[in-house]
Amino acid sequence: MDMRPVTVALVEDEPEVLAAIAKVIRASPRLQLLQTSSTALDVMRWLAKNPVDVLLVDLGLPDRPGTDVIRLCRSLQPKCEIMVLSTFGDAYHMLQAFEAGARGYLLKNGTEDELATHVLSLHAGGAPMSPMIASQLLSRWQEGARKPPVPAARSDRKIDALSPRELEVLQLVARGCTYSETATHLKISVTTVQAHVRNIYGKLDVHNKAEALYEARQLGLLD
Repeated sequence: MDMRPVTVALVEDEPEVLAAIAKVIRASPRLQLLQTSSTALDVMRWLAKNPVDVLLVDLGLPDRPGTDVIRLCRSLQPKCEIMVLSTFGDAYHMLQAFEAGARGYLLKNGTEDELATHVLSLHAGGAPMSPMIASQLLSRWQEGARKPPVPAARSDRKIDALSPRELEVLQLVARGCTYSETATHLKISVTTVQAHVRNIYGKLDVHNKAEALYEARQLGLLD
């Protein structure tokens, strides 16, 4: 019987949440935390050079969507099991994560007490999910749905027009530029870029980068 600890990598951008999750993993004698990252780019670079048994991913990362990390990990390390730890409990994010290659999905609230058990279950072939996620997945399966839900047609809803500068910021972010790179390109401060991004989110009625890019493409703002 293999008694080697299950190795774990974690990407989470909120310092307090990262510290709490890391503490739980380190407290388990059956788990070994190899890497903690706060950005997608950092963990993606690490995954390219280091094998790991389990990857825990936050979806709302500051530089790139967590689904990008999931896809890269699935490509680089097919044997690595991937579990989402997120505040997003909606069907859109859930299906995006599963389609990218995640096999587990836990909501952050109430996760810590059983996290070590869930990680071990995932590594053993299970698919840990918060009850809300499991219920939504079952409902989607019963309905025969195979694609993420498409937002309702926006033709009957007033969308505040993005300013020329907001469109520039959106286009650069869509190309994968970080806030810092966008600021340098446009010769503005990172704080100003963040303000533009908040305005874009508000006008598009979205909550994160992935939703903003999806909505912008639906509206024809991006190719």
